Amino acid sequence: MVTTFVLVHSPSVGPSTWAPVAESLERRGHAAVVPDVTGAATGGAPYWPRVVEAVRGAAPDTPVVLVVHSNAGFFLPVIKEGLGDRVVACVFADAHIPPRDGLIKVANEGFLPFLHDLAGPDGVLPRWTDWWDEEDVVAMLPDPAVRVRVAAEQPRLPLDYYTQTLPVPADWDDVRCSFLWYGPPYDEVAEEAARRGWPVTRLPGLHLHQLIDPEGVTDALLKLSRK
Repeated sequence: MVTTFVLVHSPSVGPSTWAPVAESLERRGHAAVVPDVTGAATGGAPYWPRVVEAVRGAAPDTPVVLVVHSNAGFFLPVIKEGLGDRVVACVFADAHIPPRDGLIKVANEGFLPFLHDLAGPDGVLPRWTDWWDEEDVVAMLPDPAVRVRVAAEQPRLPLDYYTQTLPVPADWDDVRCSFLWYGPPYDEVAEEAARRGWPVTRLPGLHLHQLIDPEGVTDALLKLSRK
């Protein structure tokens, strides 16, 4: 049976951040889908069940390689539980790694003051690319058309999206797990993946490198998802 790559973007951005990799996978004869989880924060907390439902609604009834980027990594255990036995491998692409079980917050305590300063009086944050200096965004997204497209589809998330607590089902990592590392600030996360005995591949780049080098990222995903 065909295996489908399910490419999950961070809820802070949008599905176009994975679109070039999905196209690359399909050109090479692999099935790929990119669920749209930009509506996860609508309707109030808890937000994580909407992420799970969005992925379940997009994933076909085939074996699945679950690929997550950035803070979507925190959602992988509940997504995997929602997809059940279909998940045959998990790849964290410059993504946060949850603990083995228990609870996890989407933002660590040290990052919260930065977010509090960004939030408006209504408790809603600017779009993710508006958090950073323009030169940093241009470095991540040098193509102006891509930059406009990525910015346009970003949701404005409420502050409590980042303070929400997610459950981490036990044994979520009972399939092959691996880590694709672009660079800082995910150095310590890559080290944690290595401590867990996971394969780690370094593909030097900035945090949205899958938009810059989709072919290289595709090569890495194919390698990391195989036993």
